[in-house]
Amino acid sequence: MTTTEDPTPTAAAVDPGPLIKLTIADCAAKVLHSAVALGVFGALADGPREAAEVARRTGTHHRMLPDFLDALAGLGLLERTDGRYRNSALAQTYLVPDSASYLGGFIELTNETLYGTWGRLTEALRTGEPQHLDPDKGGFVGDRHQDPAKMKRFLAGLDAYSDRMGAELARRVDWSRYSSFTDLGGARGNLAAVLVQAHPHLTATCFDLERTRPLFTEHVSALGLADRIAFAGGDFFADPLPASDVVVLGHILHGFDTERRIALLRRVFDAVRPGGTVLVYDRMIDDDRSDPERLLSSLHMRLVSQDGSEYRIADCHTWLREAGFTGAGAEPLLGTHTLVTAHKEAAA
Repeated sequence: MTTTEDPTPTAAAVDPGPLIKLTIADCAAKVLHSAVALGVFGALADGPREAAEVARRTGTHHRMLPDFLDALAGLGLLERTDGRYRNSALAQTYLVPDSASYLGGFIELTNETLYGTWGRLTEALRTGEPQHLDPDKGGFVGDRHQDPAKMKRFLAGLDAYSDRMGAELARRVDWSRYSSFTDLGGARGNLAAVLVQAHPHLTATCFDLERTRPLFTEHVSALGLADRIAFAGGDFFADPLPASDVVVLGHILHGFDTERRIALLRRVFDAVRPGGTVLVYDRMIDDDRSDPERLLSSLHMRLVSQDGSEYRIADCHTWLREAGFTGAGAEPLLGTHTLVTAHKEAAA
């Protein structure tokens, strides 16, 4: 008599640790959000402090503080030596207010926005309906454009991110071949500013909704770049796109369905001068759909827009060909994104 071995693993054979860690993953994010809101990293910007001094500077209660600070240390955001705490290199670089690379504004906005939206994921999965319609900025803008101070804080929170993206694009692309570019959805012009500062021969145009113009004017003027970066207000699908050698689409195509993506790329093709290039970057999904961060980003776009989602590199190549571009290539960007480039043939 033969027996068939039961393929079902027993509880004793499978460690539930990864499941428990995933279940409470939002706790670590909340620790970060609270630290930013309370000003912990600013309080430690000038050097190590004992917990009592951190409490005094941040207005935190002694009962909660030891576990809170040690949790931040365990997460790699603080370092503890002989009972004194200091910022880690990561926190000192990105979480000290008023620093050029400060990302705290973006972190505050995720706390305000993502939890409410993702808290309705189950409902969205049952109904298929988006839970926070705001396709132009991935659910982050909402009604902030009606409050200039809120909108400015949002855009300032993204500047540190666009600083890194702009620096990478400045290094990756052979800009010596071009004299001008247009950044679609360029907001207040920060990415364009990084590029024109890195390559002084370039001029740029930011194309965004007209409501963004005052914020653009203020920011670009403060940088002393008003003579090199222009603003064009309008709708991607209704108004003429500025003609230039290069058009940049960062976090744009993921807000639309396939039909509108192709339609927009055809308009971009018309705007790119012969011999020019289009640059597309998004959190594109790997072909075998196995990268959880890319898939979570795609799910987020479905939560906040009627038709948006991330997409595969191969799909982007197909759309670019349909729009008239040739020679599409792709490469990783900043470890989290993919950059796709394609070209418009030079005039005969």
